[in-house]
Amino acid sequence: MIFEAITVGDVHDFGAYTFSADQIKRFAGLYDPQHFHVDEKAAAASLLGGLCASGWHTASVMMGLQTRYYARAIERAAARGEPTAALGPSPGFDDLKWIKPVFAGDTITFEGRVSGKRPSASRPAWGIVSVTTTGVNQREEPVFICTGHFFAARAASRSMP
Repeated sequence: MIFEAITVGDVHDFGAYTFSADQIKRFAGLYDPQHFHVDEKAAAASLLGGLCASGWHTASVMMGLQTRYYARAIERAAARGEPTAALGPSPGFDDLKWIKPVFAGDTITFEGRVSGKRPSASRPAWGIVSVTTTGVNQREEPVFICTGHFFAARAASRSMP
């Protein structure tokens, strides 16, 4: 996968993930120990009404699914003999929103739409790709949205790491 092969408007199914109560509590205990993420009784009495995943947990799951998706896409392109290059790091994201709580037992499906791309002004061998990713629960309710950006090598620089 190289910068030139990425098309604005393309949609990618990154996959789905079911959040269990144990996973929610484990993640929150390490990274976001608020009562509505770690204590089921306190969560039930909270504004959210039940144990729910940290937004950072939801974002981390999305990142894992997205990263593995692109790694598989690069492997498939290489198997077809298409030019490929490793994707670079991310210069950041915009508009991260946790629209609805993700409760224990919810299955979130993540889909990314390539929302933009441009050559990098500071690194001419690379381009910057923007992907707007949404997450919806099993009831098709949006729960998450974020626009992330990543570097992709340009065709003239395929041999670069």
